[in-house]
Amino acid sequence: MSAPSVTPSKAASPRHSPPPAAEPVPGGGRFAKSLRRNLTAHGFLIGAVLCFAFFSWYPMVRQFLLAFQKTESGRSTWVGFDNLVTVVNDPAFWQAWRNTLLFTVLALVFGFAVPFLVALVINEFHHGQGYLRLLVYLPVMLPPVASVLLFKYLYDPGYGLLNELLRFLHLPEQQWLQDPDLSMLSVVIASTWMNMGGAALIYLAALQSIPGELYEAAELDGAGLFRKIWHVTIPQTRLILSLMLLMQIIATMQVFVEPFLLTGGAGPEGSTTTVVHLIYQYAFNFNNYGAAAALGLLLLVLLAGFSAAYVKLSRAEDE
Repeated sequence: MSAPSVTPSKAASPRHSPPPAAEPVPGGGRFAKSLRRNLTAHGFLIGAVLCFAFFSWYPMVRQFLLAFQKTESGRSTWVGFDNLVTVVNDPAFWQAWRNTLLFTVLALVFGFAVPFLVALVINEFHHGQGYLRLLVYLPVMLPPVASVLLFKYLYDPGYGLLNELLRFLHLPEQQWLQDPDLSMLSVVIASTWMNMGGAALIYLAALQSIPGELYEAAELDGAGLFRKIWHVTIPQTRLILSLMLLMQIIATMQVFVEPFLLTGGAGPEGSTTTVVHLIYQYAFNFNNYGAAAALGLLLLVLLAGFSAAYVKLSRAEDE
C-alpha cells in the first residue's frame, strides 16, 4: 500500500507568508499628523507673533539701545549713561514728573471714584439699564480729538459754555486753560469724561455679580446704604477695584493726548508738561532721540517696579 501524499497548504508556503509588521515610530507619526491637521492654525499664529514682534518687541529693544547711544547724521555711537545724565539735569525733567504725579492723583480722585459711583447709580435702576449703559459709554466711542475739541470749546474764555454759565449765575469768569492753577484740573475733567465709560461698565458687571442674599442679610442687621456699600459692595469688588486702580495709574502716568490738544502740551508756565510730552519734545522738537529713549526707559522702570510691588502685595494678601 502506498503512503498517502501530503499536499502543502498555502498558509504554510513561505511565498505566501505575511510581511513583517513595521515597528512604530514613537511620537513621530502623531506629531506629523497633528502638525498637518493644525497647519493653518500654526500659520495664523506665526503671522501674529511676527507682527507682534515687529511692532512691539523690536521698538522696545530699539528704545533700550537708543537710551545708551547718540545719533548724529544717521550714525549711532555708544555714550553710556550720558543721556540719562542729560535728562536728569534738565530743569523740565522734575517739573514734568511733578505735573504727571499731580495729574495721576487728580485722575484717581475723579476718574477712579466717579465711574464707580456712576455704576452704583445705574445698578439701582431696574428698567432702562441698556440705555444708561449706552449713554455712559458713548464718550468712549467718540474720537479723542473730537472730544478734546468739544472741551476746548467749553473752556473758551470768550464764548465758552462754562463761562456763559458763570455769567448767568453772576459769578466771576475763569481762564480754564490759560490759568496755571486751573489748567491741569481742566485737563483732568476732560480726560475723566472721555475715559470713564469703560471703567463704569466693568464696575457695573462686578456689582451685578454680587449675590442679593448678602444685601438682604445686611438689611436684616440694620445696615443702611453706606454701610452696605462699605461692608458688602467694596469687599465683593475688591479684586476689580485693585486691578482697575493699577491700570488707571499706568494709563495716567502716560497721559499725552489731552494736554497736548487742550494746552499745546506745555500749558501756561509749563503747568501741563507731562513726562510723555517731554519725551515727545526731545524726539521731535530737539531731535535728541537718545534723551527721549532714556526718559522713556526711566518711565518704563518706574511703572514696572510699581506693577511688581502691586503683584507682590496682592499675593501677600491672598496668602
